[in-house]
Amino acid sequence: MSSRLQHHRTALLAGLTVLTLSLALCSCSSGQGDAGADAMPSAAGVPKLTSIDINQHDRSELRQGGTLNLAITQFSHQWSPIHADGSESSTIAVTKPLLPTFFRSDAAGTQTVNPAYLQEAHADFKDGRQVVTWTLNPKAHWSDGTPITWRDIEANWRALNGRNPAYRPSSSTGFELVSSVERGKDDFQAVMTFDQPFSEWQSMFNGAANAPLLPAAKVSTPELFNSAYLDAIPLTAGPFKVDRLDPAAQTVTLVADRTWWGDKPMLDKIVFHAMLPDAMGAAFAKGGIDLFNNGPDLAGYQVIKNTKGAAVRRAGGPDFRQITLNARTPALGDPSVRQAVFQAINRDALIRSDLNGLDWPGVPLNNHLLVANQNGYRDNSLGLSRFDPADAARKLDAAGWKLDGDVRKKDGRELNLRMIVPAGVAVAQNEAVGVTKMLKDVGIKVTTVTAAANEFFDKYVNRNDFDLAAYALIGTPFPASGSRAGFAQNGGANHVGAGSAAADAALDRAAAATDAGTASEAINQADGELWKVAGVLPLYQRPQLYGARADLANIGAQGLSDIVWENVGFTK
Repeated sequence: MSSRLQHHRTALLAGLTVLTLSLALCSCSSGQGDAGADAMPSAAGVPKLTSIDINQHDRSELRQGGTLNLAITQFSHQWSPIHADGSESSTIAVTKPLLPTFFRSDAAGTQTVNPAYLQEAHADFKDGRQVVTWTLNPKAHWSDGTPITWRDIEANWRALNGRNPAYRPSSSTGFELVSSVERGKDDFQAVMTFDQPFSEWQSMFNGAANAPLLPAAKVSTPELFNSAYLDAIPLTAGPFKVDRLDPAAQTVTLVADRTWWGDKPMLDKIVFHAMLPDAMGAAFAKGGIDLFNNGPDLAGYQVIKNTKGAAVRRAGGPDFRQITLNARTPALGDPSVRQAVFQAINRDALIRSDLNGLDWPGVPLNNHLLVANQNGYRDNSLGLSRFDPADAARKLDAAGWKLDGDVRKKDGRELNLRMIVPAGVAVAQNEAVGVTKMLKDVGIKVTTVTAAANEFFDKYVNRNDFDLAAYALIGTPFPASGSRAGFAQNGGANHVGAGSAAADAALDRAAAATDAGTASEAINQADGELWKVAGVLPLYQRPQLYGARADLANIGAQGLSDIVWENVGFTK
């Protein structure tokens, strides 16, 4: 018996996948019209999840040519966005115009086939097993002229399925459920068989899910997968190709690829400039960059509003500020101690300080997997989201950390936490100051370490060299699959280093759910377990707030949608 699933679907919820600095570059796309007015939040409410603000224009209204200058937070070392060390906003931003993605996501998270790479995709159930058939566009090819075939899909599955620990993927979600990938009717069709149902199969090879396809020639062995994109982007297959990686200038230059088989890119060139986040506003005001993600930075927001020929573009999305606690460190290995840290932090005070002057609602977020304006959102925190220093002190006493003067000690060792914050990120510095004062009140000492922007992830977070780290999590249209890598016990992006079997099982149930109600219940069950783990302390929904040149079209703040790079350009 065969039952065909939807060819495209609206995402049930929204999940989290990418670990980024607080001022991270995101992506866009658009439906009819510009919904900037819908995106404007009021002090009384939360912004609409499906809002989008990108100055949408038809290609006929744009001028051919021009250079787009964009800001990123780091010049990366690992340029593979599906590698554990490449799951970072700058790497992902640079590679999105370069690598194949099989679907387009609109502002509501609805997925449609990207015809540049995929003619058709569908899921059937055969003999009780889910089978997804991918039919590729035979015109699609890598930058060396090699056609994109079923072999590329097979090689990516082998690299990402988690069965060979020598590969270091950022996420195995979905791929670990696949038992085989075989050639279909020809080289341009792949047949993927699953061991168990995976409702979010469209998150595979998906731009909005930050999961592009990489070439088999560069991922077919662990050595290639881990090293082929170190300090290089050797093969591409997008509307743009790499012109130059310049570590001295901290720039990546892309040019329109003349061998691109889809719509001709409106732009001639894209230049990504790595710089400290607090330098982006000044660069924008001087005309050095055309678009930047300001996020919750008041100084940058004021610069955008005061820059001639500039526009503020804003939207709500499933993105949030948070503080990660590293359970691998001796001081935070005990979940009751991590829970005490949660209760000792006055989130309301941090939120008011972070968002002051931004016209953005300062509403605490009490869910790891959903933001407050999403269907299914509820508070599963069991009181751990509440500022309660007295209970925090009781938990610390019970865990053996006794006050000795102003600082708690256990076995002669001080409870001293190293909080790593990225240089040039004002909100992270602000949070470090607040957290230091709050934790001092319960006898926890905090030592702040400011990391260079290029080292925050590479040297500290990805190497588990921190106790506390403040940054943002950026959402995708896929609830369970998008969340799993960051929260599952074996997730490639789980920087807490802890989880629970119950949370993993709930995420699995959500991924296999066939209706929104079942998925929502499973997501909330997983969230309740994550509060017990006490590894990620949510703060607030992060504003998607961009500064843009007023004549820049089809890019900006886009909620759950992704950029159609060949349609980005400047109006006539």
